[in-house]
Amino acid sequence: MTPGESAAATRARLDAATAGLDPPLAVVDLGALDANADDLVRRAAGRPVRVASKSVRNRAVLRRVLARPGFAGVLAYSLAEALWLAGADGDDPVSTDVVVGYPTVDRAALRRLAADEQAAARVTLMVDSADQLDVLDAVAPPGTRPAVRVCLDLDASWRLGPAHVGVRRSPVHTPDQAHALARALVARPGVALVGVMAYEAQIAGLGDSPAGRPLRGLAVRGMQRSSARELAARRAAAVAAVREVAALEFVNGGGTGSLERTAAEPAVTELAAGSGLYSPTLFDGYRAFRGRPAALFALPVTRLPGPGLVTVAGGGWIASGPPGPDRVPVPTHPAGLRLVPTEGAGEVQTPLRGPGTAGLRVGDRVWFRHAKAGELCERVDELHAVSGDAVVAAWPTYRGEGRTFG
Repeated sequence: MTPGESAAATRARLDAATAGLDPPLAVVDLGALDANADDLVRRAAGRPVRVASKSVRNRAVLRRVLARPGFAGVLAYSLAEALWLAGADGDDPVSTDVVVGYPTVDRAALRRLAADEQAAARVTLMVDSADQLDVLDAVAPPGTRPAVRVCLDLDASWRLGPAHVGVRRSPVHTPDQAHALARALVARPGVALVGVMAYEAQIAGLGDSPAGRPLRGLAVRGMQRSSARELAARRAAAVAAVREVAALEFVNGGGTGSLERTAAEPAVTELAAGSGLYSPTLFDGYRAFRGRPAALFALPVTRLPGPGLVTVAGGGWIASGPPGPDRVPVPTHPAGLRLVPTEGAGEVQTPLRGPGTAGLRVGDRVWFRHAKAGELCERVDELHAVSGDAVVAAWPTYRGEGRTFG
């Protein structure tokens, strides 16, 4: 959707652009994608933004974004994916600076990393325990491989006594724990500690202005303010403790929902973001920013089961996370459509009702937004790149390139 463009105009433009294609299909609106990328850079306030590939899952989109000022490097979600993006499979690299955002015990991928000196220089592993490196040493002992770059994963959750606010990731929570692990990593043969990462999911991934729930929004904002204050002090202390034993190249933090807050922390040298590029529905509930929907998918109308009802083929493209209404795809164009509560988004068909059904006929298409960003690409082989009212390219997704990384 372009600024000032009505929902009806957006629908007409997307329909016109894809008129020669059969749904199901997915598009990336280049005008919206570029505007979202510009907004992420603005919000990052001078910090480079590392692109979270799990929220993109399309090499052409990654290349387009990384070519823009303000973006640098990839935060991957799988070592096999990181090797591919770094050019270890013989393709031109998407990036020569790829950090794997999660620990890995993929022995085949670890063997490949250890056998490729160039890949080892381009890819950084995530660790929060020496146990993870035991797996590496078992398949490629020190002395038989180049030094492997590692990043220490610092837990960014907020703890109030027994209460835990945030995701459960790293066991490394305190500056003392970070210092102890850093010392162990520096002393370990065949390992180079080059970075620290701390992802504050309770701030970056939780909307502070949920539609129709003002009291919840008030509570979330209060929690996020308190959590951000605590984390800023703890992260600074942890980074200082790690720097006592290692010369760090980077300190990564933040996400689409927390760029302004995290960028204000002197200890952080770079940010991470990805979902904000596509702007899925889970990111509609933030006060600090409003993205433009850039990734949508279309399904064909196949039935007219009764007055005020239409049925589209497929539709059960449910997002990961705790099951709930916020994880289902949202019918967006034409306006005025909603899922039928007793059926929801179905595996092979999805009924819709509401005033938006007026005028829809068999063979027409309904446009949906996914709840999450990159997961849409696991459902389609390509994203049709739309500029204005024309498709200008068909960009294969990871799935379309025959790559599945879990």
